[in-house]
Amino acid sequence: MRALCGDGVFVIAEIGVNHNGRRDLGCDLIAAAAEAGADAVKFQSFDADRLAKADAPKAAYQTERTGAGSQADMLRELALSAEDHRALKAVCAEQGVLFLSSPFDEDAIDFLQTLDVAAYKIPSGEITNHPYLAHMGRTGRPAILSTGMSTIEEVADAIAVLDGAGASDVALLHCVSAYPAPFDQMNLRAMKTMAERFGRRVGLSDHSLGATMAVAATALGARIIEKHITLDRAMDGPDHAASMEPTAFAAMIEEIRNVVVALGDGVKVPTAAERETALVARKSLVAMRSIAIGEVVAPEDLRAMRPGSGLPPFRAPDLVGRRAVRTIAAGAMIALEDVG
Repeated sequence: MRALCGDGVFVIAEIGVNHNGRRDLGCDLIAAAAEAGADAVKFQSFDADRLAKADAPKAAYQTERTGAGSQADMLRELALSAEDHRALKAVCAEQGVLFLSSPFDEDAIDFLQTLDVAAYKIPSGEITNHPYLAHMGRTGRPAILSTGMSTIEEVADAIAVLDGAGASDVALLHCVSAYPAPFDQMNLRAMKTMAERFGRRVGLSDHSLGATMAVAATALGARIIEKHITLDRAMDGPDHAASMEPTAFAAMIEEIRNVVVALGDGVKVPTAAERETALVARKSLVAMRSIAIGEVVAPEDLRAMRPGSGLPPFRAPDLVGRRAVRTIAAGAMIALEDVG
């Protein structure tokens, strides 16, 4: 996964089904994600009739945003054809972003193999689908596993299946599978829990509103951020309302990149930007009276005053009690060479 993600934060613009089943809209979303600075875009690969029973209900948020009807009917309108996939992957190459997709069954895994995808993204709903995970693991490709709705033991079992089948590398995304996900249920510290237990790269698949959680996750050590992108949050479709529009998405990426730079290496030393400030903000030892050659320097002869280009105040004991070896003018900074 290091070869895929590098050493920074890998940002995935989740297009998902926000293309509304239209290739042209998918192309526009790829371009918007690339311009915003995303590293990759992600689609979903499924056959609606294999994914959901004819009478499978929609989630409440899906009904709210797409009206009544079955989940299968909704999914049929949102599915991409094989040719759509090929065309969209080609557009990704033109735009300089990586093409990723979430396959929802073994046939979709096999199809994405023919596209030579760099990695697989495993949706949260498949984390307990061990035959599916084993099939994916046998491809030998890296995988990014979303862990929404799961316990830590379910995550452990999924990793064991993937590793056992031959997956080359598995990264983990903390996820709260609610649309939108409430801030008070985000539990971002779960990323650290998974990183410590499994020793894998971790990140966040973020369904909350705004950029706050993605930026906070970056500060907590996320190496992958996935966030839904849309051209217009008011568009018809199940996921647009919980997505970010391009301008906001670009601003989020800028904040993420700034946080990465700001985290630094953890070594506590003055920065280059602080050195000039230290000269004016710190203090030096200054003579409060004219001290003649041979006079003993007393504590009351000294005061700490700006600027900080002279002897620092903590060196006062090195001056007090010693005799001046040259005349020290009132208001002058005192150096060690001024006393015997």
